[in-house]
Amino acid sequence: MAKILCALFPDPVTGYPPSYARTDVPSIASYPGGQRPPSPKGPLGFKPGELVGSVSGELGLRHYLESQGHELIVTSDKDGPDSIFERHLCDADIVISQPFWPAYLTRERIAKAKKLKLALTAGIGSDHVDLQAAAERDITVAEVTFSNSISVAEHVVMTVLALVRNYLPSHQYAVNGGWNIADCVARSYDLEGMHFGTIGAGRIGLAVLRRLKPFDVHLHYYDPHRLSPELERELNVTFHSSAESLVRVCDVINLQSPLYPSTEHMFNDAMLAQIKPGAYLINCARGKLCDADAVARALQSGRLAGYGGDVWFPQPAPAEHPWRSMPNEGMTPHISGASLSAQARYAAGTREILECFLEGRAIRAEYLIVNGGKLAGTGAASYKLG
Repeated sequence: MAKILCALFPDPVTGYPPSYARTDVPSIASYPGGQRPPSPKGPLGFKPGELVGSVSGELGLRHYLESQGHELIVTSDKDGPDSIFERHLCDADIVISQPFWPAYLTRERIAKAKKLKLALTAGIGSDHVDLQAAAERDITVAEVTFSNSISVAEHVVMTVLALVRNYLPSHQYAVNGGWNIADCVARSYDLEGMHFGTIGAGRIGLAVLRRLKPFDVHLHYYDPHRLSPELERELNVTFHSSAESLVRVCDVINLQSPLYPSTEHMFNDAMLAQIKPGAYLINCARGKLCDADAVARALQSGRLAGYGGDVWFPQPAPAEHPWRSMPNEGMTPHISGASLSAQARYAAGTREILECFLEGRAIRAEYLIVNGGKLAGTGAASYKLG
């Protein structure tokens, strides 16, 4: 029987919800492009729309796993040598983590996890796992691809509008009892007619382009893999051969690139010096795509008109992180892909992957990142080893 170690974010400070604002969430029958949503064999251990990504929610896995004789350990205590996660890692067969509350599987931790066979991301993004070390140990790495891609795309659009229209400070004036119209609109613009560019046009980046097209903006993108001519014509989007070319012409820049050694701190002082003065930068991809101090300096100087997103490094971010105190920011904790709607899908996908792995059946290729000692499935198209 297997020992499953699961790191989830803590319950709400007010306690696990006894009820919810809505009684259900829409069921998504298929993803764009035709990918089948998660389809576990057995009944879910939760009702879609419930908070399952926190410790008490347990991704709805406890009854299923314990009924099969497996052991499930769920904790939010994931960092440091004395954490509950670290204490159980040494004899865990499977580790489950979330991008929003990552249990970092470094090479050192993988070396301690002598029995580890599967590192499973409940959601999208496996860069918190040392993929090279996992491949060397023949550890399977899997994630629930596309389960929350649209969730993130919606968050990007929300952040774009919040920054450009200066929504957050304006809302605060209303909360504080004021009616400071001049203060509110002194930094408020229309998105219409602006040049919007995305660096990375995969599932999420493409979904963002589709959602912003009706806003009558000029669309741009950079991606190592160019979109088809038909899709470029449909979106009326301009391709750039480099990220530098894109940032020179765009008023709003969206980061949707995977995190590689080559993209770490892509937005540093040198890159930020090339952007249009007064541009907005959105990052719902990975915090380490940006040099945190360089972003803060660009906001202080006015080079950037605004920065928003929900990804930080490390996660959770320390209280003294510069992005918590810089001006003209629209930051949230890492929540874009953790809506209750998204949780229903990535929890179901986690269950599907576990069923396949524990029963010796093949995991879907679109869920695989590392398998058989090498990048596989989605991982072969999205990541690099080393």
